[in-house]
Amino acid sequence: MFSFNIDPAASKAELYAEMLKAADALTEGETDGVANMANIASLLWQFLPNLNWAGFYRMGRNVAGEDELVLGPFQGKAACIRIPLDKGVCGAAARSGKAQLVDEVHAFPGHIACDADSRSELVVPVSRGGTVIAVIDLDSPVPARFDDSDAAGIAALATLLSDRI
Repeated sequence: MFSFNIDPAASKAELYAEMLKAADALTEGETDGVANMANIASLLWQFLPNLNWAGFYRMGRNVAGEDELVLGPFQGKAACIRIPLDKGVCGAAARSGKAQLVDEVHAFPGHIACDADSRSELVVPVSRGGTVIAVIDLDSPVPARFDDSDAAGIAALATLLSDRI
């Protein structure tokens, strides 16, 4: 059984350091990537305030054999199942291999509104051997909810998970 004590007065740096330790403990030695993504989606939901969606999109292929993102484990409302790489914040992160920090999603060209309540978004690619294998997607109903410290914390998580999902 895992029990995590989250200090609401902790700085973001402390919060992400604790979350990374928890993620390591949850995924260490587990070889099932879906199980690890499911636990990490739950951990993100538990640790990070002001979210309305937290989870993964995995790299997959559509019926034409083209790369696209496919819904993975998450917490929040039902979500879009498939995302073309030329659409939305998740597609931009997967296509570029770079984190996308968006203060106002409705101003983002090609934004996909899976949840009309989302206002800001942070998407960080998870790469293995230089290839994007998934993205970690965080949505918030609060404009400008995410900052560079959030991006750095989720990037550290993505690095940890790169050989565990």
